[in-house]
Amino acid sequence: MAYWLLKTEPENYSYFDLERDGSKVWDGVNNALALKHIRTMLPGDWALIYHTGKERQIMGVTEIVNQPYADPALNEIKRVVVDVRAVRRVSQPVTLSQIKQYDKFRDFDLLRLPRLSVVPVSELYWQYLLELTDSTS
Repeated sequence: MAYWLLKTEPENYSYFDLERDGSKVWDGVNNALALKHIRTMLPGDWALIYHTGKERQIMGVTEIVNQPYADPALNEIKRVVVDVRAVRRVSQPVTLSQIKQYDKFRDFDLLRLPRLSVVPVSELYWQYLLELTDSTS
C-alpha cells in the first residue's frame, strides 16, 4: 500500500464536493512527474486531499479505487487518471504553515516541490500527518 497527497483548488473541486459525489475521476494532471506518480497508484492506496490557493491545508482522506487508465476525456495515452472515493474528513485540517513548523517534514516533497500536484507520502509522514489531523491544537 502506498500513500499520496493530491492537491486540488477548492473553488474548482473541494474535498466537500468529493464527499457529496462519493467518488470522482482524479483528472487534470499535466505535470510529467505527477503523472508518473499516478501511474504507480494501486487500488487500496490512500491519499490526503490538500486544498491549494488561500486555504493550503489537508482536508480529507480518500482511497484509490482502481488502476490508472487513460483519461477518457482526452486522446492522449500519456495522460492518466484514477478514481478516488471519499473516506473521511480530517478532524482538524492541517495547514501548510503547521507542516513547515516541524523539522521532521524538511524532506517532504510537499515542501521541496511545492508546485507538484501529486505527492508521494512516506508511511512515516502519513502517520505524522494523521496525528496532526487528530490533534486539538
